[in-house]
Amino acid sequence: MSRSRLWVEGARPKTIPAAIVPVLVGTTSVETGFNLYRFLLALVVSIALQVGVNYANDYSDGIRGTDQNRLGPRRLVGSELVDPSKVKLAAELSFLVAAVAGLVLALLTSPWLILIGCLAIVAAWFYTGGSKPYGYSGFGEISVFLFFGLVATVGSAFVQSENIESVSILCSVPVGFLASALLVVNNFRDIETDSKTGKQTLAVRLGKSKTQMFFVFLLFGAVGMYVLIAFLYTFLVLIALSVLPLSVRLVYDIYSKESSLELIKILENTAKLHLLAGLLLSIGLSAGL
Repeated sequence: MSRSRLWVEGARPKTIPAAIVPVLVGTTSVETGFNLYRFLLALVVSIALQVGVNYANDYSDGIRGTDQNRLGPRRLVGSELVDPSKVKLAAELSFLVAAVAGLVLALLTSPWLILIGCLAIVAAWFYTGGSKPYGYSGFGEISVFLFFGLVATVGSAFVQSENIESVSILCSVPVGFLASALLVVNNFRDIETDSKTGKQTLAVRLGKSKTQMFFVFLLFGAVGMYVLIAFLYTFLVLIALSVLPLSVRLVYDIYSKESSLELIKILENTAKLHLLAGLLLSIGLSAGL
């Protein structure tokens, strides 16, 4: 494999939609006006943070040895494909890109975005980094909900309107639910290997049956939020209910599939659900508000 393809694999491109969706939903939740440059800057911030946290996790998990026997895609450090210092540098450069784009947005809108951006970078690094990573203590899903749900969605709306509106807050909930569902099914797949390495993710703490129940709650909780948003703002948001059959299929799969390849497929389909639901919600918002 070429070095460039290796770095692309390490960036985990299949996770990028989780960074795009909140920006799309937040931007389309604004009732009036659209600034293309601010939208693109917000997109750069979100994607750079996602890539940065992917490299940071690769580095931190790799040097701890928790990635050596994982079931999913290869990791750069854990598989000894790239020098750890280079992966750490890639994470730092990604965070720098996010910081520069975020600083421009802050200068255009509000200096409070600088503080929020700093918190996001700190949260991204200490998810698996530092002496006591919070991702190893079962708080990863909370962080994902906050930063790739609430913060990213409301923040993307704020840079357009320079106001915090209730519609963007409500829309951030299903976005955060489905982003968290990605981490839930990822950790569900890794319960056995994580428990052996002392990685106490929420899935390890809950066990298989309760993790399955939590996954179901997140999927159907998102569906319920689409109905609430439609009732309060525009019925065109009900177009997002088109994802219900895929949600039902994923619920069936999480209870019936067990092999590593099957669980990886569930993860991929959850990512597709997140992207499709986000696109449909954005269409409904842009057409109805």
